[in-house]
Amino acid sequence: MKRILTIQDISCVGKCSLTVALPIISACGIETAVLPTAVLSTHTAFKGFTFRDLTGDLNDITKHWKDLNINFDSIYTGYLGSFEQLDIVSNIFDQFKSKDTLILVDPVMADNGNLYCGFDQKFADAMAKLCSKADIIVPNLTEACFMLHEEYIAEGYDIEYVKGILKKLCGLGAKKAVLTGVNLGDGRLGVMSYDKATGEYFSYYREHLPYSFHGTGDVFASTLCGGLSKGLTIEKSLEIAVDFTVQSIIETVKNPDHNWYGVDFESALPTLIEKLAK
Repeated sequence: MKRILTIQDISCVGKCSLTVALPIISACGIETAVLPTAVLSTHTAFKGFTFRDLTGDLNDITKHWKDLNINFDSIYTGYLGSFEQLDIVSNIFDQFKSKDTLILVDPVMADNGNLYCGFDQKFADAMAKLCSKADIIVPNLTEACFMLHEEYIAEGYDIEYVKGILKKLCGLGAKKAVLTGVNLGDGRLGVMSYDKATGEYFSYYREHLPYSFHGTGDVFASTLCGGLSKGLTIEKSLEIAVDFTVQSIIETVKNPDHNWYGVDFESALPTLIEKLAK
């Protein structure tokens, strides 16, 4: 059985980061190893959450893994909260990557034109450096613009603009780049990817649902990593990841009393398993 290492925080309540990645990757039929960077009582959209930084434990954990000769087929990173964590993760890439290891970086740090609280342009530049070591990066448009020092355009852009952003993202060093949340103003929302080696683009869209939930990016990235780690093409993996994210939103809003803090991806897992089996 293949093994994925995912490196991000644990929000004990609130469906995001490791509490999303672990069940989704497991449902893909892949062993999931976790390296928690912090423990939060809830995710940050809740008021009054508690936070415990685990940065000081990361090197000891990975040293133990090296002593045991534990290896990973894929390494997938999500939210990283400090420059020190970026440096540690960069070293983890160096220690555990073999010629067959897939590294996927989701540079979680911004959305809707703004960096998250506590981050600045210097952090975005450091994240861009980490992305240079990845096989695949999956930023949204805001994150891409901060890493590239490009002006953020919320809407009204065309496909050539997206293609230009993707080529510049691969210019950071990644082999492939995926831009999420692509909206060309036609009532659809989706993703576009670029393969630096082949020069090929791929896009996949679904209807733009009028809802916004915390953690959908984590649902998407976890599913994408699962599909790729099972040996599916990036095109097929992107289709499955987008479809599963959309289905998770649909399942959520079916319930008029649904939670506001995340999507009911659990209800959509049977559809994911079925698609991966085909």
